[in-house]
Amino acid sequence: MIIYKQFTFDAAHALPNVPEGHKCRQLHGHTYHLTVFLQGSVLGKEGWIIDFGDVKSRIKPVIDQLDHALLNQIPGLENPTAELLAVWLWNKIKPQLPQLCKIELKETPTSGVIYEGD
Repeated sequence: MIIYKQFTFDAAHALPNVPEGHKCRQLHGHTYHLTVFLQGSVLGKEGWIIDFGDVKSRIKPVIDQLDHALLNQIPGLENPTAELLAVWLWNKIKPQLPQLCKIELKETPTSGVIYEGD
């Protein structure tokens, strides 16, 4: 079974490796929407895979690091494309939630990335 939990955060970034004149080379911001998907067996006594409150408390420190931040200044995110941010998030969240099987990160309502690990 797969469950999910959604989070949002606001952050700014610039993409330094895109061509000169590309609009994303300039500093700009997004309201990111992150969905984490967790896979596992339903635990008999509790009747869930994991408590959603536990999911939230384990991911909150990661979201707090990104919220209202300039992503380019975070180590490992010097070129914070949606794709590279998804990999960075995966690497931060997976140790906290081994049941993680997929993340979806939207930087706009119509653009985003789905990442399932290496």
